[in-house]
Amino acid sequence: MPTIISSEIRSKLAMKRPPVSQEEIEQCFETRDRSFLEDTRDDHRTTPPSLWFISDTYRGRLLKVVFIKRQDGNIAIKTAYDPNEDEIYIYRKFSVPL
Repeated sequence: MPTIISSEIRSKLAMKRPPVSQEEIEQCFETRDRSFLEDTRDDHRTTPPSLWFISDTYRGRLLKVVFIKRQDGNIAIKTAYDPNEDEIYIYRKFSVPL
């Protein structure tokens, strides 16, 4: 699935400390071993729904990746960043091993 990152999101990813690259995001999709979760919080609902997961890059950096699946089959990245302990706990509790 092709990964699309708008110029606005790309700029935000570059501003994170440490920055997040498209390559790291794509690596997380490749190394993912658990299901996606849907973001059901009222202030984060989108159509199509926002999905997220936590996975490692090839260098072992843990990232939370939030995206939407577009109707054309492409993945549009909304954000990616180092997850906090609560996010890791939620993901491990509610996601399903692949």
